[in-house]
Amino acid sequence: MIEERYGQALRRLPPWAVDALIGAGVALIVSIVISAGQGGRQSPDAIAHLWAVGLGALMLARRRHPVTVLAVTALGLFAYYAAGYPAVGIAVPVAAALFSAAEFGRLVHAVVTATVVIAVSLFFRLAEGDDFSFVVGYELAGHILLMAAAIALGDSLRSRRNAQAGARRIAELTAQRYRQEADARLHAERLAIARDLHDSIGHTTSVISLHADVARESLGRDESQTRAALDLIKSTTTRTMSELRRTVALLRTPDEDARSVVSLSSVDTLRETAAAAGIEIDIEMRVTAELPATVDASAFRIVQEAVTNIVKHSRGTRARITALDDGAVLRLSVVDDGPGQVRDGGPDHDIGPGHGIGPGHGIGSGHGVGPGHGIGSGHGIGSGHGIGSGHGIAGMRERAETLGGTLTAGRESAGFAVRAVLPLERTS
Repeated sequence: MIEERYGQALRRLPPWAVDALIGAGVALIVSIVISAGQGGRQSPDAIAHLWAVGLGALMLARRRHPVTVLAVTALGLFAYYAAGYPAVGIAVPVAAALFSAAEFGRLVHAVVTATVVIAVSLFFRLAEGDDFSFVVGYELAGHILLMAAAIALGDSLRSRRNAQAGARRIAELTAQRYRQEADARLHAERLAIARDLHDSIGHTTSVISLHADVARESLGRDESQTRAALDLIKSTTTRTMSELRRTVALLRTPDEDARSVVSLSSVDTLRETAAAAGIEIDIEMRVTAELPATVDASAFRIVQEAVTNIVKHSRGTRARITALDDGAVLRLSVVDDGPGQVRDGGPDHDIGPGHGIGPGHGIGSGHGVGPGHGIGSGHGIGSGHGIGSGHGIAGMRERAETLGGTLTAGRESAGFAVRAVLPLERTS
């Protein structure tokens, strides 16, 4: 299409160069028509050709003052004919000015000016005795078509330019929205990974602290018990380091399935931890379908946190973990047979208020890493001052609610129970 090729040429040249080329074309074409010497009361002279150059020079101002250029061109055409110079038509001299006015949004001015020029030309030519059928039936149609084509071309170019600007704006807004959504997803992923690290390290540190106490108490008294406690510490740290490495790998390859880090299928690993603390774990898994990765990971972390609470606080000797998939939701329950979670704190704390994962110190915000201190100021993970909400139960509840589910925790007839319901499809 003509306007498409014209638009491509415009994009390759600076604006002033485009205006200069249009002006040169106007001056050249009008000068050639003047040189033909058709009609008029006097022969073409330097003033006539200077007038043609003036019409071309007006194009240098067509962007900033399109209406002024249009008006001066029309008045200049009237003055040219009043001076009696050879005929140059009416469409050719004003075509560029009409095009420029329409291109820069002055469509009404262009149409009105074209109408006035045609009307004035018809009036004077007929008044001078020119043949009506020749002027109206032959010449008029060509003038109107040329003027209309110039106006249509300019308006089409303007519309195309506006459409392209709108498309660019939409693309920019879309890209901005995608960036914001990507940042939000990245933030959510970082929070999820931080929560996973908190739960994993908290559980492991709790086990290490517990069995370090066992090893210390049995040191020099029961070598087999000391060795068993140290072996459990080693296996727990090895398993945790493996999980940390998988988590780091997930950070490096974010498209990897979250299932590669933790899964409800790994719940058997919690049995050893509880058994070392004298608590026997019964596990009932009735999950028939593959769980969504986020539900799978969150379910494991909820169960892990609940078992950690039992190890640290429960006076019972048995606990039961149940996972039931009914197709719409995953139902989890962790119930112990203790008379109450009263060690080091109340039932709403995973590692009693003001105590850490270890003898007397915890994970908080005021001490360094060294002998006799935790990583913080003496507050435990989830005990009111840890990472996230500070409470183990509150952290579990946050996990469930993030997925659109629910979590309850409290004393029941059988013991202390943590129950969660996680939708298998994220609710809106």
